[in-house]
Amino acid sequence: MQSRNKFFDDMSQLMTNAMGVAQGAKEEAENAMKSMMDRWLADRDFVTREEFDAARIMAQKAREENEALKARIDALEAAAKG
Repeated sequence: MQSRNKFFDDMSQLMTNAMGVAQGAKEEAENAMKSMMDRWLADRDFVTREEFDAARIMAQKAREENEALKARIDALEAAAKG
């Protein structure tokens, strides 16, 4: 009876160790994949969402300024003709 309990204890310990190794391998694989994806994305010169949003806001402001300047020029041209 004692040897049977030792067998189950040994099997339990072996399974626990195997799960620990598997978890460590999973984390290592995830880190390696993330690192590889980060390098791949960096090589492609993609912009971050924050950079894209900042550029979009600047473009909107420039568009609004251009429209205001065009309206001002049109008003000045009309005044010069009249």
